[in-house]
Amino acid sequence: MITSAGNARVKQVVQWQNKAKERKKDGIFLAEGIKMFEEAPTESIVEVFVSEDLEQKLKSTEVSDTDALYKKKLHETGYEIVADDVFAKMSDTQTPQGILTILKRPEYNLDLLLQEENPVFVILENLQDPGNLGTIVRTAEGAGITGVIMSAGTVDIFNPKTIRATMGSIYRVPFLYVEDMADTIQKLHKHGVHTYAAHLAGKTYYQDVSLKEPTAFLIGNEGNGLTKETADMAESYIKIPMEGQVESLNAAVATALLLYEAHRQRHGEIQSK
Repeated sequence: MITSAGNARVKQVVQWQNKAKERKKDGIFLAEGIKMFEEAPTESIVEVFVSEDLEQKLKSTEVSDTDALYKKKLHETGYEIVADDVFAKMSDTQTPQGILTILKRPEYNLDLLLQEENPVFVILENLQDPGNLGTIVRTAEGAGITGVIMSAGTVDIFNPKTIRATMGSIYRVPFLYVEDMADTIQKLHKHGVHTYAAHLAGKTYYQDVSLKEPTAFLIGNEGNGLTKETADMAESYIKIPMEGQVESLNAAVATALLLYEAHRQRHGEIQSK
């Protein structure tokens, strides 16, 4: 059991929690909580840390069915017990659940994603809020899209706050960062993907364009929107209806509307039972 905050592994985890550069260098990311451990691909797990308190609870014979499931997985993956006060220093949350998973980063290839039939992408340019990004990834899974493409200036998707906001979707939604946004959009066009920029200057409402063909939505920075260079590469500007004095919506909310409109058009109205 690890009992000292001066332990080298503890110091490493704290560094990973705080520094994106270190996470990237070591090719890992961190996921906190029981749900994130339960859903983590076993083959991607590098190491698991469990608090002393949670370890004691797992020893109890009176565990729920859910507890039994992750208890079984913990037995299969193995884990290191950490004193509660030390675990609190390793955690990025105020009320840690007592389990921290270290995982290898997944890697995705745009060329392979473009081979999927009738893809839908969301392209994020310079998004800065970790919570927004995590929510978008989670929404992307719910709407069944092909992948999330991000500019190099977008917040780190492996930021602990982003990981929490994905609620496990980080494990299942393909994503990648690109250095050259213009080159990426041109590649999408060559593969027959229609691009739509969510933009205040749009003349067409998003419900009025056909999204049944290969589609990519361009979403800009929370405060400044898309850069002119990127927006102008889109085939069309589209907008979301606004009433009152509201000029724009939260980036994650706007993305959700667009992605689910594509889902509606492709799958038809959901019939109530």
